[in-house]
Order: sequence, then structure tokens, then C-alpha cells
Amino acid sequence: MNSARIAVLLFAPALLAQRPRARDIGLDCWQLPPGAENAITDVAGVRVGHTTLIRGDRIRTGVTAILPHGGNLFQQKVRGAVFVGNAFGKLAGSTQVNELGEIETPILLTATLNVPRVADALIDYMLALPGNESVRSINPVVGETNDGQMNDIRGRWVGRDEVFAAIGSAKSGPVEEGAVGAGTGTIAFGWKGGIGTASRRTPGGHTVGVLVQSNFGGELTMCGVPVGRDLRRQPGNTGDGSIMMVVATDAPVDHRALQRMAARTIWGLARTGSNGSNGSGDYGIAFTTHRGAPSLAGEAASPLFAAVIEATEEAIYNSMLRAVTVTGNGKTVEALPVERIKALITKIRSR
Repeated sequence: MNSARIAVLLFAPALLAQRPRARDIGLDCWQLPPGAENAITDVAGVRVGHTTLIRGDRIRTGVTAILPHGGNLFQQKVRGAVFVGNAFGKLAGSTQVNELGEIETPILLTATLNVPRVADALIDYMLALPGNESVRSINPVVGETNDGQMNDIRGRWVGRDEVFAAIGSAKSGPVEEGAVGAGTGTIAFGWKGGIGTASRRTPGGHTVGVLVQSNFGGELTMCGVPVGRDLRRQPGNTGDGSIMMVVATDAPVDHRALQRMAARTIWGLARTGSNGSNGSGDYGIAFTTHRGAPSLAGEAASPLFAAVIEATEEAIYNSMLRAVTVTGNGKTVEALPVERIKALITKIRSR
């Protein structure tokens, strides 16, 4: 990795420190408590890493890696599931995940036209792991949204170096949000979108975390307040785009329960004002880090569903609030105006 790219990786998080998260501006319309970091990494063992590409005037893209654990995922698979809200998208590996109920690689998010290159690099990474010398089949899980408005998407800039860097940098603890990794060039509701995360603790003592790559439209609603209508970010916000929503839990659930949890990401997405347009690819990917036999189902799973809905909604807000204004490929997309958001929420709630 060259020094210019390293400089980008170090610089972007410093910018993000100047932007708030949802709870920092008084948004708290939820019932369940968050985890310590209010992030997907509150699920023990889960790690997140990014490679952010900002080069010249046209390249604004990247890749984000979510690792269910720090070991060899092919040898120690995790139970997983995929739910498709609207299938206008490219989610590599989804059919095998739902057929076998397992995820055997890190989950990578990137730009639309980079999915094949990222999947190829992920296969390289997995085949090279000690213990995989005789492996003859790998099911890479790679999702995407289209950052082609702000990024030279046809250049397909994310490849082996970027994938290996994202996986290698993955860590627990606080997660960088906003215009980083796979969220570098994304747009949500006409404003700058990006990577966002949140978590919840259930009454049963389980943790649910969600990470999103937001790049979709509609009319932005925050905790029930239709702020998008008052911000007047129309016209031009057709609703087209996509969102990838990754759910992690430590609960002892099976594939069926995970599929139902993945479906609840759509409930959280709807709360933010998404209109699920024809051109929006809306996907939920869920996994559990629990290694033992599944034992939680039926009514006992309901708190997990609520946790997914709440964490998804908050993660989307965080993806936008933490994002900075970005110019790329001849287009400037502004960050959400935080002070106007706070004023609108106060005004509308007082009516």
C-alpha cells in the first residue's frame, strides 16, 4: 500500500471525530439499552475494518470488512442467514448462506462494480489461511451499494491490496463511521451517507449489533420527525440506491431465527423514511457468534427482533450524522446540517 493511500486512511477518521452520533444530538426514541460502544463490535469477537480510497478528483470509494471472529472462518463457520427486501443489488454468496445456514468468510461491503474483484481477493485471503491448504470451494460473502455518482465506479479501484488491508485492520471497540470504507462515496436521502453502527442489549442478556452501508432515498424521518420534508432536499432524491444491513448477535439462535432477524432490518429501514423504490437493493445479513446448539426460538426471539429494528434505525442515523461533506467525480454531497436537524426536531416536537 503506497504512502498516499495510508495518509487517506489516517486522515479520514480524524475528520469524523468532529461529527456527532444520533444520541449526541438528543435522538433517543428507543426502549432497549445500547452496548458499551453502541456498535456491532459490542458482540464479543466481532471486528470491523475499512480501506478508504480518496484519490484525485474522481475516486471516492472503499471496502469495509466485518469479521464474526478473529479465527479461520472456513474452519469455524458461523450460523448465518440473508433476507432480501428488494433484490436490485449484488450480494455474492447469498444463496449458499441460506441453503446451508452458514457463513464461512468475512462479510465485505464495497461498490457495485467491485463485487467480483473483492470476492476474488477474499478467496485469495481465505485460501492462504493456515489450515485451508486442501480447500477446494470458498463461498465469499460480498455486498454492495452503487457509489457511481461520486466515484469513478467504472475504474473498479478496490482490489486485492484494499481487501487485505481492510481485513488486516479489523478490530474490536469503536467503529469508524460516515464517509469511510464502503461508505466513502455513498448518498442517503440526498445527503452524505456512509457506514453506521449501533447495538442493543436484550432483557435476556444477549447483544445485537448492526452495521449499515447507507446509499438510498425517500424522505428522511428521524425518531418519527419528518425532518427531510423541512430540510427540502428534493427534487432529485428518487429513492433509488441501496443499503446493506449486517446483523450480529451472540444469542443461541438457528438459521431460521437469523433469517427472521435479518428481515427485521427492513422494519428499521422503514422507520427512517425509505420508500423501497424499484432501484433500491435492500438486504439484511445476520449471523450469530454462539458456538453451541441453538436453543432460543419462538416468543423468546421477539426481544432480538426488537433489538434489530432499533439498532438498524439508529445505525442509519449514525451513518449520516457522522459523514462529512464530500466532493468527488464532479459532485458535492453535503453532510446533514446538525444544528438545523436539532432545531427542526425541537420545533416539530413542540407543536
